[in-house]
Amino acid sequence: MKYENATGVILAGGQARRMGGGDKGLIEIAGRPMIEYVIDILKMRLETIFINANRNIEIYGAYNYPVIRDVDEGYQGPLAGMASCMSVCETDYIITAPCDAPLLPEDYVGRMMEQAIDSGAEIAVADNGNRLQPVFSLLKVNLLDSLRAYLDSGERKIDRWFEQHQMLKVDFSDRQETFENINT
Repeated sequence: MKYENATGVILAGGQARRMGGGDKGLIEIAGRPMIEYVIDILKMRLETIFINANRNIEIYGAYNYPVIRDVDEGYQGPLAGMASCMSVCETDYIITAPCDAPLLPEDYVGRMMEQAIDSGAEIAVADNGNRLQPVFSLLKVNLLDSLRAYLDSGERKIDRWFEQHQMLKVDFSDRQETFENINT
């Protein structure tokens, strides 16, 4: 089943400072750029996918999905990428995943969508059993004005903005490997 009311957003807009500045999504694992693993999972359940990127636009564009740059310059963080994609989105939700998540499970989209819709939550966030994983989230697009106001105030902490809304934690404690941070 495909979810037509959600747009997948692959977050590839950062500087990857902890990786020496290399573009994480384009770094290969097992002979493939990491972003390709994320695309493969999202396209199984979503008709529309955006790639949020601020460099290597032509390379990301070769995947034939719209590449959305951050509206705000200066690598303002994942919330800026989410807001930029929400501003051009035509669906009710965005569901996000970072470009360096090659172990994204096949049931990621379904689990996030079904639990968010069933609960009526405005935001659903993956939880690995130990803590929230905020770049693995589902957001109602109608939260864009709230998100823009938050960013315009100079705030960047994802968790603080999430807490301002009806938020649901989605249990992924059975898939902890999904959230391994790839920084080297």
